[in-house]
Amino acid sequence: MEFREDVLGAPYEAAELTLRPDDEGPVCATLVRRRVPGSERAVLYIHGYNDYFFQTNLADHFAELGFSFYALDLRKYGRSLRPHQSPNFVRDLAEYDEEIDEAVRIIREVDGHRQLLLNGHSTGGLVGALWASRRAGRGLVDGLFLNSPFLSMPTAPAVRTVGGPAVTALGRLAPTRVLPSALNPHYTHSLHKDHRGEWDFDLTLKSPEGFPLYAGWLAAIHQGHRRLRHGLGIDVPVLLAASTASISTTKWHNALHHADGVLRADDIAAEGPRLGRHVTVVRIKGGMHDLVLSGEAARAQVFAELDRWLAAYLDVVPAAGAAAAAPSRAGAPVGESA
Repeated sequence: MEFREDVLGAPYEAAELTLRPDDEGPVCATLVRRRVPGSERAVLYIHGYNDYFFQTNLADHFAELGFSFYALDLRKYGRSLRPHQSPNFVRDLAEYDEEIDEAVRIIREVDGHRQLLLNGHSTGGLVGALWASRRAGRGLVDGLFLNSPFLSMPTAPAVRTVGGPAVTALGRLAPTRVLPSALNPHYTHSLHKDHRGEWDFDLTLKSPEGFPLYAGWLAAIHQGHRRLRHGLGIDVPVLLAASTASISTTKWHNALHHADGVLRADDIAAEGPRLGRHVTVVRIKGGMHDLVLSGEAARAQVFAELDRWLAAYLDVVPAAGAAAAAPSRAGAPVGESA
């Protein structure tokens, strides 16, 4: 394993993590890091579905607080996607344990950080929460920050009840069957600077139309949600943040700039107590699905709530003016420097 300058440019470095091959062939994940010299604190970020790490404004904020910042592009996503692979595909969310375990080992044992915060967005929030539950009692992480985690399907309860068993059976019998996707392209348009947003990212890695929705992947999500409903028993403090509002639309609507256009924020908040016994739920007025890419006022709320929680539970002293700092854009597209 060797870190080289990342496509985002300095100070970001990236290393390929070689993983066990699967039935599609070789598999890897990518660990991106931005080290703060002398820091003993670190954060590990896990992205969402149809996503990869580019949110450098998030890394900026953690760096101001004295955290070294690490991010995983999970197998078959972003920097880790290879031509022979089905994008985003796994049969079980526990498959991601391999790269999370290795990333945590590098952060703690190789780079020598004594305190680690796990930060997951959307599907990455579900993946990270399930991993933290399976690793409870080992002292690997000191807290979780979940940004609009995918804790519930974005459909009515009746559809969830009927659809779950059918999807599970299909996922077992025909895991690579492509299902109709409900991904709203306008959500990505609401973010990207070439459409209706303010952020720069690679539209081939975070596509407005998304990648194929595989039955096996959806079955894995249902399985994760079933585990959550029984309670995860996470043994460290959890900060769960979600918008105060959601919007479901197949057309462009300006409310996409002020609400969660992917998941139902009320459902996310309602499921929060199932994560563990020490869960703080905050609602962000005007928050988009990726809260740290929301409008300036909303993301200032996010960082202020994060700072308050970090001070209370991880003894982190906020940097002067850190919460008010709202950089104007996130990372540059892959292949360009920030």
